[in-house]
Amino acid sequence: MNLVIVESPAKAKTIKKYLGPDFDVVASYGHVRDLVPKEGAVDPEHGFAMKYQVIERNEKHVQTIAKKLKGAEALYLATDPDREGEAISWHLFELLKGRRQLGERAVHRVVFNEITKRAVQEAVANPRELSLDMVNAQQARRALDYLVGFNLSPLLWKKIRRGLSAGRVQSPALRLICEREAEIERFERQEYWSIEADADKDAKRFVAKLIQLEGAKLEQFSITDGERAEAVRQQLEQAAAGTLVVESVKRKQRKRHPAPPFTTSTLQQEAARKLGFTAQRTMRVAQQLYEGVDVGAGAVGLITYMRTDSVNLAQEALEEIRQCVADRYGADHLPPQPRFFKTKSKNAQEAHEAVRPTSVLRDPASLKAHLNQEQQRLYELIWKRTLACQMAHALINQVAVDLSAGDGNLFRATGSMVAEPGFMRVYLEGRDDAKGGDDDEERMLPEMQEGDRVNLLAIRPEQHFTEPPPRYTEASLVKALEEFGIGRPSTYATIISTLQDREYVVLDKKRFLPTDVGRVVNRFLTEYFTSYVDYDFTARLEDDLDAISRGEVDWIPLLERFWQPFKEQVDHTQANVKRSDVTQERIDEVCPKCGGQLSIRLGRNGRFIGCTNYPDCDYTRDLNPDQSETEAPEVVEGRSCPECGSPLEIKRGRYGKFIGCSAYPKCRHIEPLEKPEDTGVPCPKCGKGTLQKKKSRRGKIFYSCSTYPKCDYAVWDQPLDEPCPRCGWPILTLKVTKTKGASKVCPQKECGYRAPVEQSGGGDEGG
Repeated sequence: MNLVIVESPAKAKTIKKYLGPDFDVVASYGHVRDLVPKEGAVDPEHGFAMKYQVIERNEKHVQTIAKKLKGAEALYLATDPDREGEAISWHLFELLKGRRQLGERAVHRVVFNEITKRAVQEAVANPRELSLDMVNAQQARRALDYLVGFNLSPLLWKKIRRGLSAGRVQSPALRLICEREAEIERFERQEYWSIEADADKDAKRFVAKLIQLEGAKLEQFSITDGERAEAVRQQLEQAAAGTLVVESVKRKQRKRHPAPPFTTSTLQQEAARKLGFTAQRTMRVAQQLYEGVDVGAGAVGLITYMRTDSVNLAQEALEEIRQCVADRYGADHLPPQPRFFKTKSKNAQEAHEAVRPTSVLRDPASLKAHLNQEQQRLYELIWKRTLACQMAHALINQVAVDLSAGDGNLFRATGSMVAEPGFMRVYLEGRDDAKGGDDDEERMLPEMQEGDRVNLLAIRPEQHFTEPPPRYTEASLVKALEEFGIGRPSTYATIISTLQDREYVVLDKKRFLPTDVGRVVNRFLTEYFTSYVDYDFTARLEDDLDAISRGEVDWIPLLERFWQPFKEQVDHTQANVKRSDVTQERIDEVCPKCGGQLSIRLGRNGRFIGCTNYPDCDYTRDLNPDQSETEAPEVVEGRSCPECGSPLEIKRGRYGKFIGCSAYPKCRHIEPLEKPEDTGVPCPKCGKGTLQKKKSRRGKIFYSCSTYPKCDYAVWDQPLDEPCPRCGWPILTLKVTKTKGASKVCPQKECGYRAPVEQSGGGDEGG
């Protein structure tokens, strides 16, 4: 018997059926070891020695592996084909060797980019040794992240606010979002006008835009106010006298080529644009498709490995895709030769493949009964993109017609039509912040020849204003991270979710905004740790890590070059920078109360403007005058205070909006804006109230007594109206974890009662 180790039980189940009875396949459940979570886990004084410990929740899985190993002749490490996967295999190898559980058994490393019978059997038949270069690249990355986090975070606590943290790649990403917000705030809107003509030829209406006035080319800001626009309109109407004359007709045909197959980055971008998926959700669903889904005859891996920056396709895949295109759409939809795409990333692993279906013959319709909705939608996106990348180009017919309105005045009408759809029959790539509609939208013009006269129906001045650069969406942020070299494909989702978890950024209408705390943290880092949030520095560091994984650079010297100047900067900032230097940003304005200097300051409720002479002067005002504090509170219609009878108002406090008595401070009655959901479970502490579902100020759900503040009983997990069978406490709670699933648990810690709950079916994101 041979023992094969993979990361997840789903992957184990799929692989097991391909290897037969001589192999047992067991899951490690991800990483088995990590750095000890305390200072000194990486020791720069002793060659950056790293202290590891077994991850507590995975100790039982390590024990299972060790037990199975006793009856095995050989060990096959089949974790993912990237740095993290290599590190998981190495850690497991070191752990088993250190515990003397390996013995004399042969240890093999096997890698595959897709979980198909052919790929898995081929990998097992051709194993290799563990790549210490890839392991050292992962160790170097882990050490760098640890050294930055464990040294910068305490500094943020002292200089800004407790509980803050900074990351090596998250900080440059935060800088991107903050700089975009600063651009938007500095932006000054400019007015400009365009002049459009509504015309008619052979009962077909079309629109033309003024491009030349009195012989001069019209620029964006040639007409900047309504009066001038109206004068131009009258001038043109008089010159045209109800007719436009066709001066020239230019026709051309352009080719549009398909987009390359998906990389991790482009998959995340398209899933965000077309499906509304977050980067994290995309990776979670892609992982399920990669590891295997039961399609009727057991689990099958449906896509290739989803963490890749390569656009290569295997020769067998190319042949299958081309055959599928010919069968479905005809040979005329095939280019003469297969398409090959060039990878943009200079560090792309060319041995890897793009994200593609393991077989394009499994079309989305045939899998519909076996996939849940999000799996179906993502698989269809990948399938269509893969098929389209090997299809013929599209042909677009374009026409531009120039029409005169008197001497020297020219209007231009443009139209386009898809002559040959080619790959567009299957798939068209989305775009971020597209302006002016899709270039390939069919805009037909009537047939016109030089010298034709067309009816002028109206001339319309149209007012426009310049727009600030758009805030980042998930798709455009992933694209920017890739372009700047911040992180790697496998880390984009984590970078984004970390910034949100730390409450440095928030999503508003699917766009990222920095919070006040995020802005202050970014200002601190860009001012005092400039090089470490510099985009080029971050990209060079990622390139160096890639060079380590290729065996071109040693990892210890890289850590030494980073550590010494970084530590000096930390020590200098600790000693020489005051908290007020960080949390206060002086502005060019004097205090109207005492004549002192005003500054933007960070308080409990965010940023505000205050006097630097505080506490001698207590002048403050809101940072955004638009959200004036003098704004009248909204009255709650049809309700009065239950304590004094005065009207109730919606007010804003440090934790957000709430309902309060208008007679404050004489009456201090308050209640939440949203009425808490009553569970109906009696409070086990006072027995008088019931437990209500509420939200903490950070948005986390908890359950507390309806009589609060008289009774302060609260629990995090959903209460159940069942007494504990062990200790008799009046309620149990429903606790759900990734490792143990759903369980009924006694909230009395000293009791420790826990019983599993059988559950069926899956859940949605984060369920």
